[in-house]
Amino acid sequence: MTHMFFILTVALYGCATAAYLACLVRTSPLLTSWAGRLAVAGFIAHLLSTIHLASRLKYLPLTNMQESLSFFSLAIVGAFIFFERRFKVTTLGSFVVPVALMMLIASSSLHPDVRQLHPVLQTNWFWFHALLAFASYACFTIAAGVAVMYLIQRYFLKTKHFGALFQKLPSLETMDEISYRCLTIGFPLLTVAIISGSIWSEKATGSYWIWDPKQTWSLIIWLIYAALLHGRLTIGWRGKRAAILSILGFIVVLITFLSMKHSITW
Repeated sequence: MTHMFFILTVALYGCATAAYLACLVRTSPLLTSWAGRLAVAGFIAHLLSTIHLASRLKYLPLTNMQESLSFFSLAIVGAFIFFERRFKVTTLGSFVVPVALMMLIASSSLHPDVRQLHPVLQTNWFWFHALLAFASYACFTIAAGVAVMYLIQRYFLKTKHFGALFQKLPSLETMDEISYRCLTIGFPLLTVAIISGSIWSEKATGSYWIWDPKQTWSLIIWLIYAALLHGRLTIGWRGKRAAILSILGFIVVLITFLSMKHSITW
């Protein structure tokens, strides 16, 4: 059953990706509507696949790279649906849904690491920490997608290239607002995730902070987004500078996630 839902999810995300990319070429209310429906259907299938797997394992599937890539993909699509419905920006799907699809495909290419759950993971602090971390990373993914859109639109305005893609992208003000909302949601989630991770670390190792690579890079990610939020609130960082820093933050998130997944303080 899990495999069936997983295959269905890949197919739906693939169709949604094709539909969203097609929306960049030609505008059609029907195509736009179907792109959104396919994304929602894929999210539901993905959620059912995750729930079914969790029922089999008796714990949330977040303990190895295959499971985590799939869950990251689920979180991204969930965050996208929220922000797309909130701000009515369909074009965002063209820059975000393909990322979720690639993560899911990468997940399917890995062999499942079936093993007994490690004792240090058998605590509610781990699950609380992991869920908050994924939620914050999903918000930062949306922010990075919006930042790419912002830079493209800014280039069009600067060069006075008012072509078809320019007409499909939202205004700079709208994208800046979405980016800010992603930051104000994602940063507190990351902060609480780091705090709960420290509590989990204390229960697992006897120390709240052991300066292992995962904790160190998590702190670096926190500092990047803290600097971005501080800059926006105090000295009015907006536009190109904020977009570039948002993309940089996401790159660090991705590198940290992919290279240090097996750290105990994940």
